Amino acid sequence: MPQLIFGLAYLLILTRFIWPLQLPLSIKIVAAALILVALQFHRWSKLSSGSVFSPEFPRPVVALFNWAFGAIVLLALLQLLLDAGLLVGMLIHGGIVSAPDGVRYGLAGLAGVAAAIGVHQAMRIPPLKDIEVGIRGLPRQFDGYTILQLTDLHISRLFPASWARAVVERSNKLGVDLIAITGDLIDGTLDARRADIEPLRDLKATDGVYVISGNHEYIFGYGPWMARFAELGLLSLENTSIVLDRDGGQLAVAGITDRASRHRGPVRDHAAALEDVPNGVPVILLDHQPSDARHAAKLGVALQLSGHTHGGLILGIDRLAARANAGFVSGRYDVDGMTLYVNNGTGLWPGFALRLGRPSELTRITLRPAGAT
Repeated sequence: MPQLIFGLAYLLILTRFIWPLQLPLSIKIVAAALILVALQFHRWSKLSSGSVFSPEFPRPVVALFNWAFGAIVLLALLQLLLDAGLLVGMLIHGGIVSAPDGVRYGLAGLAGVAAAIGVHQAMRIPPLKDIEVGIRGLPRQFDGYTILQLTDLHISRLFPASWARAVVERSNKLGVDLIAITGDLIDGTLDARRADIEPLRDLKATDGVYVISGNHEYIFGYGPWMARFAELGLLSLENTSIVLDRDGGQLAVAGITDRASRHRGPVRDHAAALEDVPNGVPVILLDHQPSDARHAAKLGVALQLSGHTHGGLILGIDRLAARANAGFVSGRYDVDGMTLYVNNGTGLWPGFALRLGRPSELTRITLRPAGAT
């Protein structure tokens, strides 16, 4: 399906953007060839590593491919808008209406600049985002308790050790009570990412650093990667929970394996994740994908922390990501009395690293008794 979509985008640009330009045929052929090369980014990635999810080129090359790929996608969308406008013009004026070359050059320039901004926004160290969440039955001892959610780091050639180290340093300065990493930590094999993920060893929080799997852990070897996370001091919450105790007040943090576990690895099990939680203790659930939030709400979960959607990447187009995730794509939702927070992501899949209007985030969540927010 993706190849079909990209093929249609290429035909659109070829026939509706390049061909109408008043340029020599040789230049049109070169432009068409360059666009075709850029649109094969995922094919080149697979040749470099065996997987479309792990481009193993130098970081500047990965960034350049993302810029070119993103610019082409944006140009195709802008060309569709232009053609829609021309069609309206034809209906109004009753004849053929064409756009001068200057308009098309303007669209190309806009797409190129927007893609450059989008790649920069994707690659930066995320800014801090502070939210407060009211929790039903939260003991007074946990009023003001802070959780830092990291998700979708996608540590890779695009987000290497230097980027991970900067994220760790910024995270540790916050001095939170607990750090929750909700999946998709890596893109690449254990051998390819061993050095890049090493900085996560230095993450620190009063009550520990907890991790669950995302779908990308299953792509690159669930067992070896979960074992490696444990070696780094990241505590697994796969279909299990912990109960935090402060002077007799209790709060549970549970985690569940990703939906990809249906095909391989430990099968996700809400019942197992919650079975050791004492009655009446409020539960925070870590679940990489937000799609099952309504099921979690039925089980009495107070707060679910998810990622996976990357916020939909581009404002407006994000509605497509929402349709694929039960309507949840970015930010806070009230789901049958449960709060769902869908994090835009700390990093991004290096196969389409572009953000416009959906910024990355380090999310510090402060818990309050329900009704206090």
